[in-house]
Amino acid sequence: MNADAAPLPPRYLRTSEAAHFLSLSARTLEKHRTYGTGPAYRKLGGRVVYAVDDLQLWVQRGAMTSTSDPHGSVLPAKPQAARLIPYAGRERR
Repeated sequence: MNADAAPLPPRYLRTSEAAHFLSLSARTLEKHRTYGTGPAYRKLGGRVVYAVDDLQLWVQRGAMTSTSDPHGSVLPAKPQAARLIPYAGRERR
């Protein structure tokens, strides 16, 4: 390989492609995005896309070596998991 060759730009996947990459349903990935428990994403022209590197990093956060290990840091796609993150908006009445 030529040393002067520029590295390839990051590959971006749409929600359905990213879900297939992660072996999840697109709806589950959408829930993770809504609750703030999913991988990092970007919006390009109004479309949600995920970098392959970000998907792999998110998967690695949940890696374990034994069933007796404490749970990984990947939270479930549930509203309860989102409550772990403090709400930054106005207080509700």
